[in-house]
Amino acid sequence: MTIEATDPQLAAYPALSAYLAHQSQQTQPDDPSQQVPQWDPLRPSPDHSGPTREVFEERTEAPGPAPVQALRIPPRVMRRGMVAGAGAVSLLWGSQAEPSARLDALFAGAAHLSGLLAGYGILVMLLLMARVPAVEHGVGADRLARWHSLGGRYVLSLVGAHVVLALCGYAAYTGTDLLRATGELLGYGGVLAAAFGTLALGAAGVSSVRAARARISQETWRALHFLTYLGAALAFAHQLVGPDVAGSPLTVWAWAMLHATVAVLIVWYRGVVPVRQALRHGLRVVEVRDESPDVVSVVMRGTGLDALRAEPGQFLRWRFVRRRLWHTSLPFSLSAPVRDDTVRITVKALGVHSRRMRRLRPGTRVLATGPFGAMTAHRRTRRKVLLLAGGVGITPMRVLFETLPAAPGDLTLLYRASNAAQLVLRDELEAIAVARGAALHYLLGPSDASFDPLAPQALRNLVPDLAEHDVYLCGPGPMAAVATASLIKAGVPEQHIHTEQFSF
Repeated sequence: MTIEATDPQLAAYPALSAYLAHQSQQTQPDDPSQQVPQWDPLRPSPDHSGPTREVFEERTEAPGPAPVQALRIPPRVMRRGMVAGAGAVSLLWGSQAEPSARLDALFAGAAHLSGLLAGYGILVMLLLMARVPAVEHGVGADRLARWHSLGGRYVLSLVGAHVVLALCGYAAYTGTDLLRATGELLGYGGVLAAAFGTLALGAAGVSSVRAARARISQETWRALHFLTYLGAALAFAHQLVGPDVAGSPLTVWAWAMLHATVAVLIVWYRGVVPVRQALRHGLRVVEVRDESPDVVSVVMRGTGLDALRAEPGQFLRWRFVRRRLWHTSLPFSLSAPVRDDTVRITVKALGVHSRRMRRLRPGTRVLATGPFGAMTAHRRTRRKVLLLAGGVGITPMRVLFETLPAAPGDLTLLYRASNAAQLVLRDELEAIAVARGAALHYLLGPSDASFDPLAPQALRNLVPDLAEHDVYLCGPGPMAAVATASLIKAGVPEQHIHTEQFSF
């Protein structure tokens, strides 16, 4: 097997690069047939009823310039930035606050602080979902979705506190009751705009509650979630006339620039970039292959797909331009490297939209946005790597299994499934394992069996030096949670377990 020690994926860890360079000199094969095979997008799917057939072919490509490394903002840097922003907003409030022991002043001061923090929180929520590549590739789409969900709860709580405190402060100042205070405050245009913005944010928040989301379609949920933009706009109009922002021209300018920056990022990465990619690449379905009774692979071809810079382990959002599918953007990871302007995804029929994909026809136009996700070789910090997949979570693992730089014996794939019939891409995995000298184990059996193949001791039996591995994990939520707990008990530090869930 050929090991490329100067692979750009290794630039982040020079010690590993040096090790692989040394191994490359020691393990360079004389037999070209032992080099790592590559996926041939035009080769028919293997027939699982007969002997395993080769589905790869060797290609020799002239070396080219190393690609530019994508900018990534690590999670810790993003968290610190968000906390620092909240601190700056609090300092802004503190610099203008006038100490007073009067009840109305206390209510008013707390209302101003909660309102400023709520406005800042809305900006952060919108930024997290703006699909900025540096944020997406550094933090990871699943973590961003969790932060967005948690931030929504904080924002709605701050908005609620702001409303109650402002009403109490106005009532104490004017000596009226809360009902009359509400009526008088709604007579101000800025307050009325804020009231409508609060209703819009509340509707978006209620639609995201798990019980409510289970009862509405994905399209309805997305439509309601667009109310967040309306709420943000109305809240901004309210803040511009408030004393904390309007009191200084510099503050007005800074606050407006923050909002303008986030708005431009949203328009660019959620609007302009997808349209530009669609026009540039012209993706169309080439073939739909049955991998198992409930799993299909969709092969697509376009032009200039290298410009997508999709890394192994990432996913894209796919929109298939046909009836009942065009209005939905579906997140699916690549199940093979981008090659010859051809891409492939492998999908399990878990919902209405994924079941309809079996009926796609060659020639169907496809709009792809991305790539997204952070479960790439960039996260790797150790020489040895374990890939752990469950169900259709094998799709990103299959690409990493083929492409991650590793010496023979340093790469292991564990594939969890209920039975052998549910193993997808099996022949490809076995061909890769043979060519790379990598270990491949199938963990079969029902999840309620007396023997748990994901138990800590079972994992250590399969991978004796498990604690020395980086682990990439992808599978259904319950399986991933069990596997993570077992890996930690087996001695793998949590920071060396890299996972990403796409069920957001």
